[in-house]
Formats: sequence, structure tokens, C-alpha cells
Amino acid sequence: MIYLQLFWSFFRIEFFTFGGGYAAIPLIKNVIVDENQWITLSDFTDLITISEMTPGPIAVNSATFVGMQIAGPLGAIVSTIGCVLPSILFVSILSYIFLKFGNLSIIQGILSGLRPAVVGLIAQAGFAILVMTVWGSDGITFNASSLNIWALILFLACFIVMRKFKPNPIYVMAGSGVLSLIIHQFA
Repeated sequence: MIYLQLFWSFFRIEFFTFGGGYAAIPLIKNVIVDENQWITLSDFTDLITISEMTPGPIAVNSATFVGMQIAGPLGAIVSTIGCVLPSILFVSILSYIFLKFGNLSIIQGILSGLRPAVVGLIAQAGFAILVMTVWGSDGITFNASSLNIWALILFLACFIVMRKFKPNPIYVMAGSGVLSLIIHQFA
């Protein structure tokens, strides 16, 4: 039964996700943290971090990780298949439609209309992870003891570096990881 639940959960996530892995983050959180309570919100933020640092799409890495945690290697395989199957179906159908009707204005209009929704989903996911990292699982509070000042400083520094100098994000992630290690070692 757990295999079917894993398959169906990740199939649904990918079936209703447009715009790639970042757009899937709110749906993944809703299904694995809120709905099924397979992992905690804190583990979810770690999962997203690890999924982003490892090769491959975030959703597939998340599905594999959660499946492995819940039901072992077979769970990882079932979750991953559930995650990639909608994409395979969509791409097959859409490529046929696009090759046949791609220059119609209605198709172009649909694709243009999806862009703002995807940006909104990505922004919401980023904000949720920022709040969890800086204030913890209770959300934004005005209690100074719940504020992780080092996380806030590191976030702001990375944000400024990314906006001003536009370096490769991998260097920023590696640098922030090293700085975080140093901060946690000596603070």
C-alpha cells in the first residue's frame, strides 16, 4: 500500500507542476510534510538543499530521497517512476500537438499565461524556506530569541553578492556552506 501511496503522491505532484523543479517545491512540501507527514519541515528544508546540490531535477531527487526514507530502495524506485511518468506522458502528447499546431496564437497565449503563475510559485517556495531558516518552524515572530541572526546575515550577503556580481551560483552555495560551517564551529 505504501508503494502505491508513494507512486500516486509523486505522480500528482508532477502532474500538476508547470515550470520545473522550483515550481514543484510548494506541492512537494504540501504532500510530503503537511498531507502525509513523511518528514518534518526542518527535514524538508534539508531535503531541498541536498536536492539542489546533487545532479538532476529537484523533484526527482526529492522523490528518490523520500521513497528511500519511507520504503527503502523499492520505495525510491516507485517514487521516482511516479515522479517522471507525468513528464514523459506530457512531453509525448505536447510534442505531437506542438508539431501539429505550434504556430497557433492560442498555444502561444497559454504558454505566456503560465509564466506568471510559475514565478509566483517559485517566490512562495523561496520565501517559505527563508522564513523556516531565519525564524524556525514557528514562522515570523518578533521574538529576538527565535531569530537566527547568522542565517539572516548569510542570506543577505549571498543575496547582495548574487545581485551585484552575478557569480556562478555553485560558488555562492559552496562559499555559504563553508561560512556556515565556520560560524557554527565558532559561534
